[in-house]
Amino acid sequence: MKHISLYITSLATAALILASCSRTPEWKVKGTVHGAESDQMIMEASNGFGWYPLDTIMIGSDGAFEYSREAAGHPDIYRLSFNDQHIYLPIDSIESLTLTTNASTFSIDYKLSGSTSAEIITNVDHKLMESAATKGALYTVSDSTLKRQLAQLMLQEPSGIVAYYIINKRIGGLPVFDPENRKDLRIIGAVANAYDRDRPNDPRTEFIKKIYMLHRASMPYSSQADTIQAGTVAFPELKLWDNKGNLHDLHKVAADNKVVILNFTAYTAKESPVINMEFNKIYEQYSQKGLEIYQVAIDDDEYQWKQSASNLPWITVYSPSTEPQNLLQFNVRALPTTFIIVNGDLIDRADQIADLPVKLAKYI
Repeated sequence: MKHISLYITSLATAALILASCSRTPEWKVKGTVHGAESDQMIMEASNGFGWYPLDTIMIGSDGAFEYSREAAGHPDIYRLSFNDQHIYLPIDSIESLTLTTNASTFSIDYKLSGSTSAEIITNVDHKLMESAATKGALYTVSDSTLKRQLAQLMLQEPSGIVAYYIINKRIGGLPVFDPENRKDLRIIGAVANAYDRDRPNDPRTEFIKKIYMLHRASMPYSSQADTIQAGTVAFPELKLWDNKGNLHDLHKVAADNKVVILNFTAYTAKESPVINMEFNKIYEQYSQKGLEIYQVAIDDDEYQWKQSASNLPWITVYSPSTEPQNLLQFNVRALPTTFIIVNGDLIDRADQIADLPVKLAKYI
Protein backbone atom coordinates (compact mmCIF):
# COMPACT_ATOMS: atom_id res chain seq x y z
CA MET A 1 0.00 0.00 0.00
CA LYS A 2 2.93 2.31 0.70
CA HIS A 3 4.20 1.91 -2.88
CA ILE A 4 0.73 2.55 -4.33
CA SER A 5 0.33 5.66 -2.19
CA LEU A 6 3.70 7.02 -3.39
CA TYR A 7 2.78 6.23 -7.00
CA ILE A 8 -0.54 8.07 -6.74
CA THR A 9 1.17 11.02 -5.07
CA SER A 10 3.75 11.15 -7.86
CA LEU A 11 1.01 11.14 -10.49
CA ALA A 12 -0.83 13.93 -8.71
CA THR A 13 2.36 16.00 -8.48
CA ALA A 14 3.11 15.44 -12.15
CA ALA A 15 -0.42 16.47 -13.08
CA LEU A 16 -0.08 19.69 -11.09
CA ILE A 17 3.23 20.49 -12.78
CA LEU A 18 1.78 19.86 -16.23
CA ALA A 19 -1.25 21.99 -15.42
CA SER A 20 0.89 24.87 -14.24
CA CYS A 21 3.15 24.66 -17.31
CA SER A 22 0.20 24.64 -19.71
CA ARG A 23 -1.69 27.44 -17.94
CA THR A 24 -2.50 30.26 -20.33
CA PRO A 25 -0.91 33.63 -19.39
CA GLU A 26 -3.56 36.00 -18.02
CA TRP A 27 -3.92 39.58 -16.94
CA LYS A 28 -6.08 40.41 -13.93
CA VAL A 29 -7.95 43.28 -12.37
CA LYS A 30 -9.56 43.30 -8.96
CA GLY A 31 -10.78 45.86 -6.50
CA THR A 32 -13.75 47.52 -4.90
CA VAL A 33 -16.59 49.70 -6.18
CA HIS A 34 -18.10 51.30 -3.09
CA GLY A 35 -21.83 51.84 -3.35
CA ALA A 36 -22.27 49.27 -6.14
CA GLU A 37 -22.78 46.20 -3.99
CA SER A 38 -24.35 43.25 -5.91
CA ASP A 39 -24.38 45.31 -9.11
CA GLN A 40 -22.46 44.60 -12.32
CA MET A 41 -19.96 46.14 -14.73
CA ILE A 42 -19.08 45.46 -18.36
CA MET A 43 -15.55 44.74 -19.55
CA GLU A 44 -15.11 46.20 -23.03
CA ALA A 45 -12.48 46.08 -25.77
CA SER A 46 -11.84 48.30 -28.77
CA ASN A 47 -11.44 47.45 -32.43
CA GLY A 48 -10.01 50.87 -33.17
CA PHE A 49 -13.33 52.35 -34.25
CA GLY A 50 -15.53 51.65 -31.26
CA TRP A 51 -16.00 49.64 -28.07
CA TYR A 52 -17.73 46.30 -27.75
CA PRO A 53 -18.59 44.16 -24.67
CA LEU A 54 -16.41 41.21 -23.67
CA ASP A 55 -17.83 40.05 -20.35
CA THR A 56 -20.15 40.97 -17.52
CA ILE A 57 -18.43 41.33 -14.15
CA MET A 58 -20.51 40.74 -11.06
CA ILE A 59 -19.77 42.93 -8.05
CA GLY A 60 -20.04 41.18 -4.72
CA SER A 61 -22.24 42.11 -1.80
CA ASP A 62 -19.19 43.77 -0.23
CA GLY A 63 -18.45 45.81 -3.38
CA ALA A 64 -15.46 43.65 -4.35
CA PHE A 65 -14.86 42.19 -7.80
CA GLU A 66 -12.19 40.18 -9.59
CA TYR A 67 -11.67 39.49 -13.29
CA SER A 68 -9.03 37.77 -15.40
CA ARG A 69 -8.57 37.29 -19.12
CA GLU A 70 -6.13 35.58 -21.45
CA ALA A 71 -3.25 37.84 -22.46
CA ALA A 72 -3.61 39.04 -26.05
CA GLY A 73 0.10 38.80 -26.88
CA HIS A 74 0.39 42.54 -27.51
CA PRO A 75 -0.32 45.71 -25.49
CA ASP A 76 -3.93 46.83 -25.50
CA ILE A 77 -6.46 49.08 -23.81
CA TYR A 78 -9.59 47.72 -22.17
CA ARG A 79 -12.22 49.60 -20.25
CA LEU A 80 -14.65 48.99 -17.42
CA SER A 81 -18.11 50.41 -18.03
CA PHE A 82 -20.55 51.20 -15.23
CA ASN A 83 -23.69 53.33 -15.68
CA ASP A 84 -22.24 55.02 -18.80
CA GLN A 85 -19.01 55.84 -16.98
CA HIS A 86 -15.68 54.35 -18.07
CA ILE A 87 -12.29 53.54 -16.56
CA TYR A 88 -9.51 52.60 -18.99
CA LEU A 89 -7.10 49.75 -18.29
CA PRO A 90 -3.69 49.63 -20.04
CA ILE A 91 -2.56 46.03 -20.41
CA ASP A 92 0.97 45.33 -21.61
CA SER A 93 1.12 41.63 -20.86
CA ILE A 94 0.12 39.86 -17.63
CA GLU A 95 -0.47 42.76 -15.23
CA SER A 96 -2.41 42.45 -12.01
CA LEU A 97 -4.20 45.76 -11.58
CA THR A 98 -6.07 47.00 -8.52
CA LEU A 99 -8.95 49.46 -8.75
CA THR A 100 -10.72 51.40 -6.00
CA THR A 101 -13.62 53.70 -6.84
CA ASN A 102 -17.18 54.72 -5.96
CA ALA A 103 -20.41 54.13 -7.85
CA SER A 104 -21.34 57.81 -7.84
CA THR A 105 -17.95 59.06 -9.06
CA PHE A 106 -16.88 55.92 -10.89
CA SER A 107 -14.70 57.45 -13.61
CA ILE A 108 -13.81 60.67 -11.79
CA ASP A 109 -12.45 59.82 -8.37
CA TYR A 110 -10.73 56.46 -8.71
CA LYS A 111 -7.34 54.89 -7.99
CA LEU A 112 -5.75 52.38 -10.36
CA SER A 113 -2.44 50.74 -9.52
CA GLY A 114 -0.38 47.69 -10.41
CA SER A 115 1.77 49.01 -13.26
CA THR A 116 3.56 52.19 -14.25
CA SER A 117 1.36 52.49 -17.35
CA ALA A 118 -1.79 52.28 -15.22
CA GLU A 119 -0.59 55.02 -12.90
CA ILE A 120 0.46 57.29 -15.79
CA ILE A 121 -2.82 56.87 -17.64
CA THR A 122 -4.75 57.51 -14.42
CA ASN A 123 -2.81 60.76 -13.94
CA VAL A 124 -3.45 61.73 -17.57
CA ASP A 125 -7.18 61.09 -17.28
CA HIS A 126 -7.49 63.01 -14.03
CA LYS A 127 -5.59 65.97 -15.49
CA LEU A 128 -7.74 66.05 -18.62
CA MET A 129 -11.00 65.67 -16.69
CA GLU A 130 -10.03 68.43 -14.26
CA SER A 131 -9.20 70.78 -17.14
CA ALA A 132 -12.41 69.95 -19.00
CA ALA A 133 -14.52 70.42 -15.87
CA THR A 134 -13.09 73.86 -15.09
CA LYS A 135 -12.29 75.24 -18.56
CA GLY A 136 -14.30 73.14 -20.99
CA ALA A 137 -13.43 70.45 -23.52
CA LEU A 138 -12.58 72.87 -26.35
CA TYR A 139 -10.08 74.75 -24.20
CA THR A 140 -8.55 71.49 -22.97
CA VAL A 141 -7.83 70.07 -26.42
CA SER A 142 -6.35 73.45 -27.44
CA ASP A 143 -4.19 73.92 -24.34
CA SER A 144 -0.65 73.98 -25.77
CA THR A 145 1.03 73.61 -22.37
CA LEU A 146 -1.03 70.57 -21.44
CA LYS A 147 -0.51 68.97 -24.85
CA ARG A 148 3.22 69.56 -24.66
CA GLN A 149 3.28 67.67 -21.36
CA LEU A 150 1.35 64.81 -22.95
CA ALA A 151 3.70 64.81 -25.93
CA GLN A 152 6.62 64.48 -23.53
CA LEU A 153 5.02 61.39 -22.04
CA MET A 154 4.35 59.82 -25.43
CA LEU A 155 7.69 60.50 -27.05
CA GLN A 156 9.67 59.06 -24.16
CA GLU A 157 8.27 55.68 -25.21
CA PRO A 158 6.42 56.28 -28.48
CA SER A 159 5.80 52.58 -29.14
CA GLY A 160 4.29 52.04 -25.67
CA ILE A 161 0.71 51.60 -24.61
CA VAL A 162 0.61 55.06 -22.98
CA ALA A 163 1.40 56.73 -26.33
CA TYR A 164 -1.28 54.66 -28.05
CA TYR A 165 -3.83 55.60 -25.41
CA ILE A 166 -3.15 59.35 -25.54
CA ILE A 167 -3.18 59.42 -29.36
CA ASN A 168 -6.72 57.99 -29.28
CA LYS A 169 -7.97 59.99 -26.28
CA ARG A 170 -11.07 62.18 -26.65
CA ILE A 171 -12.56 64.77 -24.32
CA GLY A 172 -16.17 65.76 -24.90
CA GLY A 173 -16.02 63.96 -28.24
CA LEU A 174 -12.99 66.03 -29.35
CA PRO A 175 -9.61 64.36 -30.03
CA VAL A 176 -6.86 65.58 -27.73
CA PHE A 177 -4.43 65.14 -30.63
CA ASP A 178 -6.29 66.10 -33.78
CA PRO A 179 -4.90 64.59 -37.01
CA GLU A 180 -6.36 67.60 -38.86
CA ASN A 181 -3.95 69.82 -36.93
CA ARG A 182 -0.46 69.97 -38.45
CA LYS A 183 1.40 70.07 -35.10
CA ASP A 184 -0.69 67.26 -33.65
CA LEU A 185 -0.17 65.18 -36.79
CA ARG A 186 3.59 65.39 -36.32
CA ILE A 187 3.23 63.77 -32.89
CA ILE A 188 0.90 61.11 -34.29
CA GLY A 189 3.50 60.47 -37.00
CA ALA A 190 6.23 59.94 -34.42
CA VAL A 191 4.07 57.36 -32.61
CA ALA A 192 3.14 55.67 -35.91
CA ASN A 193 6.81 55.43 -36.91
CA ALA A 194 7.78 53.97 -33.54
CA TYR A 195 5.01 51.36 -33.66
CA ASP A 196 5.99 50.44 -37.21
CA ARG A 197 9.62 50.03 -36.13
CA ASP A 198 9.16 48.31 -32.77
CA ARG A 199 5.80 46.52 -33.13
CA PRO A 200 5.33 45.62 -36.81
CA ASN A 201 3.03 42.69 -35.95
CA ASP A 202 0.91 44.56 -33.42
CA PRO A 203 -2.65 44.98 -34.81
CA ARG A 204 -2.67 48.55 -33.44
CA THR A 205 0.26 49.50 -35.68
CA GLU A 206 -1.68 49.52 -38.94
CA PHE A 207 -4.48 51.49 -37.31
CA ILE A 208 -2.14 54.30 -36.18
CA LYS A 209 -0.29 54.31 -39.51
CA LYS A 210 -3.56 54.67 -41.43
CA ILE A 211 -4.60 57.65 -39.30
CA TYR A 212 -1.28 59.34 -39.99
CA MET A 213 -0.99 58.55 -43.69
CA LEU A 214 -4.60 59.46 -44.44
CA HIS A 215 -4.25 62.94 -42.97
CA ARG A 216 -0.65 63.45 -44.05
CA ALA A 217 -1.69 63.06 -47.67
CA SER A 218 -4.22 65.87 -47.34
CA MET A 219 -2.02 68.15 -45.23
CA PRO A 220 -0.70 71.16 -47.22
CA TYR A 221 3.07 71.28 -47.56
CA SER A 222 3.45 68.03 -45.64
CA SER A 223 6.82 66.34 -45.87
CA GLN A 224 8.81 63.54 -44.36
CA ALA A 225 10.62 66.16 -42.29
CA ASP A 226 7.50 66.55 -40.16
CA THR A 227 7.87 63.01 -38.87
CA ILE A 228 11.56 63.41 -38.16
CA GLN A 229 11.05 66.65 -36.25
CA ALA A 230 8.26 65.10 -34.23
CA GLY A 231 10.81 62.78 -32.64
CA THR A 232 12.32 65.68 -30.70
CA VAL A 233 10.68 67.08 -27.61
CA ALA A 234 11.61 68.96 -24.48
CA PHE A 235 11.50 67.03 -21.25
CA PRO A 236 9.98 67.33 -17.77
CA GLU A 237 11.70 69.35 -15.09
CA LEU A 238 14.14 67.43 -12.90
CA LYS A 239 16.05 69.04 -10.03
CA LEU A 240 17.88 66.68 -7.66
CA TRP A 241 20.76 66.78 -5.19
CA ASP A 242 24.14 65.08 -5.57
CA ASN A 243 26.16 63.38 -2.84
CA LYS A 244 27.93 66.65 -1.96
CA GLY A 245 24.74 68.63 -1.42
CA ASN A 246 24.70 70.41 -4.78
CA LEU A 247 21.44 70.86 -6.67
CA HIS A 248 21.52 69.91 -10.37
CA ASP A 249 18.84 71.19 -12.74
CA LEU A 250 18.57 68.87 -15.75
CA HIS A 251 17.36 71.72 -17.97
CA LYS A 252 20.47 73.74 -17.14
CA VAL A 253 22.74 70.74 -17.65
CA ALA A 254 21.15 70.22 -21.07
CA ALA A 255 21.60 73.90 -21.92
CA ASP A 256 25.30 73.79 -20.97
CA ASN A 257 26.14 70.61 -22.89
CA LYS A 258 25.61 69.49 -26.46
CA VAL A 259 24.62 65.94 -25.47
CA VAL A 260 23.37 64.65 -22.12
CA ILE A 261 22.90 61.00 -21.23
CA LEU A 262 20.01 60.78 -18.75
CA ASN A 263 20.19 57.47 -16.93
CA PHE A 264 17.79 56.12 -14.31
CA THR A 265 19.40 53.27 -12.40
CA ALA A 266 19.70 51.49 -9.05
CA TYR A 267 23.19 51.39 -7.58
CA THR A 268 22.22 48.41 -5.46
CA ALA A 269 21.38 46.32 -8.54
CA LYS A 270 23.92 43.60 -9.28
CA GLU A 271 24.51 44.85 -12.83
CA SER A 272 25.17 48.43 -11.68
CA PRO A 273 29.01 48.16 -11.51
CA VAL A 274 29.20 46.74 -15.04
CA ILE A 275 26.89 49.47 -16.38
CA ASN A 276 28.92 52.21 -14.73
CA MET A 277 32.11 50.77 -16.19
CA GLU A 278 30.57 51.20 -19.65
CA PHE A 279 29.48 54.73 -18.78
CA ASN A 280 33.03 55.48 -17.68
CA LYS A 281 34.38 54.42 -21.09
CA ILE A 282 31.84 56.65 -22.81
CA TYR A 283 32.55 59.55 -20.47
CA GLU A 284 36.30 59.34 -21.03
CA GLN A 285 35.78 59.28 -24.80
CA TYR A 286 33.22 62.07 -25.15
CA SER A 287 33.30 64.35 -22.08
CA GLN A 288 35.70 66.73 -23.82
CA LYS A 289 33.42 66.84 -26.88
CA GLY A 290 30.32 68.22 -25.19
CA LEU A 291 28.92 65.17 -23.35
CA GLU A 292 27.60 65.05 -19.79
CA ILE A 293 25.97 62.20 -17.90
CA TYR A 294 23.07 62.93 -15.52
CA GLN A 295 22.57 59.73 -13.56
CA VAL A 296 19.56 59.35 -11.27
CA ALA A 297 19.89 56.72 -8.55
CA ILE A 298 16.60 55.13 -7.50
CA ASP A 299 17.69 53.38 -4.32
CA ASP A 300 16.44 52.57 -0.85
CA ASP A 301 19.84 52.99 0.77
CA GLU A 302 20.95 56.61 0.43
CA TYR A 303 24.18 55.99 2.37
CA GLN A 304 25.31 53.24 0.02
CA TRP A 305 24.49 55.46 -2.95
CA LYS A 306 26.65 58.25 -1.54
CA GLN A 307 29.57 55.86 -1.13
CA SER A 308 29.27 54.64 -4.73
CA ALA A 309 28.63 58.10 -6.19
CA SER A 310 31.74 59.59 -4.58
CA ASN A 311 33.95 57.73 -7.07
CA LEU A 312 32.12 58.74 -10.26
CA PRO A 313 33.21 61.72 -12.42
CA TRP A 314 29.79 62.59 -13.86
CA ILE A 315 26.66 64.06 -12.27
CA THR A 316 25.05 61.57 -9.92
CA VAL A 317 21.86 62.54 -8.08
CA TYR A 318 19.51 60.72 -5.74
CA SER A 319 15.76 60.07 -6.02
CA PRO A 320 14.29 57.92 -3.23
CA SER A 321 12.48 54.80 -4.41
CA THR A 322 9.57 55.83 -2.17
CA GLU A 323 8.95 58.90 -4.37
CA PRO A 324 8.08 57.54 -7.85
CA GLN A 325 7.00 60.84 -9.45
CA ASN A 326 10.31 61.26 -11.26
CA LEU A 327 9.95 57.83 -12.81
CA LEU A 328 6.33 58.45 -13.76
CA GLN A 329 6.92 61.75 -15.52
CA PHE A 330 9.65 60.18 -17.66
CA ASN A 331 7.58 57.02 -18.20
CA VAL A 332 10.34 54.85 -16.74
CA ARG A 333 9.05 51.30 -16.40
CA ALA A 334 12.27 49.40 -15.73
CA LEU A 335 15.77 50.07 -14.44
CA PRO A 336 18.11 50.92 -15.97
CA THR A 337 16.49 53.26 -18.51
CA THR A 338 18.61 55.65 -20.58
CA PHE A 339 17.64 58.69 -22.66
CA ILE A 340 19.72 60.91 -24.95
CA ILE A 341 19.21 64.68 -24.87
CA VAL A 342 20.72 66.67 -27.74
CA ASN A 343 20.76 70.48 -27.83
CA GLY A 344 18.05 70.64 -25.19
CA ASP A 345 15.67 68.11 -26.78
CA LEU A 346 15.02 64.55 -25.67
CA ILE A 347 15.41 62.72 -28.96
CA ASP A 348 16.39 59.12 -28.32
CA ARG A 349 16.63 56.31 -25.83
CA ALA A 350 18.96 53.34 -25.52
CA ASP A 351 17.34 50.18 -24.22
CA GLN A 352 20.75 48.52 -24.01
CA ILE A 353 23.91 50.25 -22.75
CA ALA A 354 25.75 48.54 -25.61
CA ASP A 355 23.66 50.63 -28.05
CA LEU A 356 24.92 53.94 -26.66
CA PRO A 357 28.25 54.32 -28.54
CA VAL A 358 26.57 53.86 -31.92
CA LYS A 359 23.75 56.25 -31.05
CA LEU A 360 26.09 58.88 -29.59
CA ALA A 361 28.27 58.84 -32.70
CA LYS A 362 25.35 60.41 -34.58
CA TYR A 363 25.14 63.39 -32.25
CA ILE A 364 28.73 64.19 -31.17
